[in-house]
Amino acid sequence: MLNLNEEQLLISQGHKLIGGIDEAGRGPLAGPVVAACVIWGADFDAEKIQYTELKFLRDSKKLDEKRREDLFKIIREEALEVGVGICDHLTVDRANIFQATFLAMKKALSALKNKPDFILIDGKFIIPNTSYQQKAIIKGDDKIFSIMSASIIAKVTRDRLMKKFHEEYPEYHFDQHKGYGTKLHQEMLKKYGPCPIHRRSFGPVKKLIKK
Repeated sequence: MLNLNEEQLLISQGHKLIGGIDEAGRGPLAGPVVAACVIWGADFDAEKIQYTELKFLRDSKKLDEKRREDLFKIIREEALEVGVGICDHLTVDRANIFQATFLAMKKALSALKNKPDFILIDGKFIIPNTSYQQKAIIKGDDKIFSIMSASIIAKVTRDRLMKKFHEEYPEYHFDQHKGYGTKLHQEMLKKYGPCPIHRRSFGPVKKLIKK
């Protein structure tokens, strides 16, 4: 059953606003990396989860597109704060995907009007060079409510961006694979070569450029 145990524990320790952070787009061969931070108010009723669409909240990768879109709308409407940060393919190539992801997370935090007292981050690493108190949680996007919420925001935001890129570069079918290295994407990449939004620093793209 979904709960806000981690967030409520931090609130009981004196932290007022808890932000959950996750990203989408670390692995693709094209497009941006997107991070999101979601804060649910300290007075958010955990029991309410069981009686709304929020009960279906999971790691965004485990949900179909319609469910993600439905949850995206609810989170946007009901969460206290939602911040989004985007780093494009040029930043990924210039800084490397690891650093670009942290930069996107910092942008997401900067987009918040009400800053969190503590942040929970999906994965093994905390954000470097920041004054925020924070904790990294492995598989947090599948067990921490605020991180799962951020997972939905980041994923839907990035998918929408990739659909727009599909309109510019329809031959690559970005609307289907969202830039990930699927068989279809690899075939189109070999057929047409890299387009402007492909990440030149990623192996499969780099090999094609060398050829």
